Amino acid sequence: MMSEDNKIDVNDINYAIYRLGNWKNNYEINQIGLSKEIPVTGPTITHIKFSMDEIRKSQFDISNKTVNGFVAIAFQINPKIQQMDLDDVIKMEEKEFNNILDELDNLELLDEDSTIDLDDENYLVYKLEKECHMTISIPANEHTKKYYEEEMKRIDDAVLN
Repeated sequence: MMSEDNKIDVNDINYAIYRLGNWKNNYEINQIGLSKEIPVTGPTITHIKFSMDEIRKSQFDISNKTVNGFVAIAFQINPKIQQMDLDDVIKMEEKEFNNILDELDNLELLDEDSTIDLDDENYLVYKLEKECHMTISIPANEHTKKYYEEEMKRIDDAVLN
């Protein structure tokens, strides 16, 4: 039997909990939609929405236009996006943002009064910690750490190739 220390409350705002899966829509710009991490708790969705708002509030100048962080990041790392007209990229980001919000608002979530085992391999669990003015996500178990490292390598390979 596991000790209580290995369980976390599903509604604990210090953790982000995901399952692996696919979003209903296809995404090319929104980094949340590019991930296979699907949130399963209310606090995780709140954290994601806050992070998206922060990225969208960030402003960058590209081709004499001010764009948000999602557009700027996509423009930097995605060759397909670099070939597109900037106005089309801005419209695409807006559409993707609305789609991901709709998906987030309609996900099936875990019962907020329940707990999960920290080592449950059905979920990816991240400990959320404040560092300066940013929240950073730290893999909270070996299963999540392994997934996270593989995902970072996949992203690096995709960006570098």
